[in-house]
Amino acid sequence: MLAKTMAEMQAEGQTPEILFWVGCAGSYDARAQKVTRALCEILNHAGISFAILGQEERCTGDPARRAGNEFLFQMMAMMNIETLNLYGVRKIVTACPHCFNTLKNEYPALGGQYEVVHHTQLLQELIQSGKIKLKEGGVFQGKRITYHDSCYLGRANDVYEAPRALLEALDADLVEMKRSRKNGLCCGAGGAQMWKEDEPGDKRINIERIEEALETEPQAIAANCPFCITMLQDGLKAKEKNEHIMVYDLSEMILQSL
Repeated sequence: MLAKTMAEMQAEGQTPEILFWVGCAGSYDARAQKVTRALCEILNHAGISFAILGQEERCTGDPARRAGNEFLFQMMAMMNIETLNLYGVRKIVTACPHCFNTLKNEYPALGGQYEVVHHTQLLQELIQSGKIKLKEGGVFQGKRITYHDSCYLGRANDVYEAPRALLEALDADLVEMKRSRKNGLCCGAGGAQMWKEDEPGDKRINIERIEEALETEPQAIAANCPFCITMLQDGLKAKEKNEHIMVYDLSEMILQSL
């Protein structure tokens, strides 16, 4: 078993130090489920006491708010806050920047005060503290890897260094795209765009972004968000490069190098 639920932990009289907020993608999307498993395996490997909400976790309400349904957002948020406060949750980690941004910046106004970290920040902390050690000459050593800054981790929350520190720890050869960091380009799924039809235009955003990634001649693409991973993979398929170039979440890269 990779993770216990908060209810199971409470029944055993235990209080985990971290709640892992899995999120909709991490729960239901086949690709994102691999990231969920990877993070659970790393946390278990590091001996971190953590739990998930399981059936008690609802969507944070991010897509509803971005799409303009404020009532639905507040309803979902209040239900989640009630559950989190019931369990006395203090620290949350999530592999989704959308969940990260909503829990960290938007829940406090509704009574949800938590320390919220993105999994790249937690992984950097675990490496720095020596709780996880990466093997010498790992799979990604010397590989040309380009990194895509997700909007909600990058521009919305100014988290640029933690993900790059992980690539450095992997001894990868980081090649930046022409638009990166504060100038990074959206994958095309943010702001609830994931759920709606394309608007008129000449080119899809994810195609524009994957062209920038391919200009760096990467051997792999690193990302930190389930939406970005989907959009980048779709872009690679459109360019018929998906057989040759993989899109990894940073946690998957770390797991392969333990």
